[in-house]
Amino acid sequence: MTGPPLRHRIATTSLLAVAAVYFLVPVYWLVVSATKSTGDLFGSFGFWFADPHPVTYLRQMLTYDGGVYVTWFANSLLYAGVGAVAATLLAAAAGYALAKFVFPGRESVFNLILAGVLIPGTALALPLYLLFSEMGLANTHWAVLLPSMVSPFGVYLCRIYAAAAVPDSLLEAARLDGAGEARIFTVLGLRLMTPALITVFLFQFVHIWNNFFLPLVMLADADLYPIQLGLTSWQGYADRQPELYQYTVGGAFLSVLPLMVLMGVGQRYWRTGLTEGSVKA
Repeated sequence: MTGPPLRHRIATTSLLAVAAVYFLVPVYWLVVSATKSTGDLFGSFGFWFADPHPVTYLRQMLTYDGGVYVTWFANSLLYAGVGAVAATLLAAAAGYALAKFVFPGRESVFNLILAGVLIPGTALALPLYLLFSEMGLANTHWAVLLPSMVSPFGVYLCRIYAAAAVPDSLLEAARLDGAGEARIFTVLGLRLMTPALITVFLFQFVHIWNNFFLPLVMLADADLYPIQLGLTSWQGYADRQPELYQYTVGGAFLSVLPLMVLMGVGQRYWRTGLTEGSVKA
């Protein structure tokens, strides 16, 4: 069996190389800039090192203002970690139920969830703020955590995947063996839905980690800020404190490291999940 023509392979490789350069150049610039002082950021060539002292600059950034960046980093881990896990489990349960149980109004519920996918988060920020203010939860961790635990796209993806990857015959066999619905879902359903769950978790984690507008509306206390909002506040004061330019770049560099690690680890489970729990036809 022959492969594709040489010109097609060259064209494909060239396009992939261009795409790789497009995505990697900003990361390279961020790595280089994190090693520079504020003066070198504006007075040296942007894509090469100039008197690099990355450890010194990162230490100054981490200890600035009583280590507020560490607090922001911990807040982001809390919001993104807890929110993504909760959103994944809720989406898995809802998607599984919509795919494997027949009940009145099922399609109406699913259509309502699809409508939620189409509504931008910025349109919900103000109503959410008014609601949480009435509940006394504004300017707390819960004001960011609770909205982050809902993922309409995750429910949609889990329903589609559960319908295709979880055989009804396997569920019937488990019921005949005396397994309850909760046990079937946790032991069989979640295992068979692993690739979809990893996808939902990664998407939701990245979405929460990079979310800016919701914390901006909900939070007034700087000690509750996530990284994105905190770095923006530093940038706003950089005209009066020039060293904040360097701290902002260093903080942005550290902020992408968890996403890079998570994507690398998640792809491993993504691939292995594709072959787990397969059923022979």
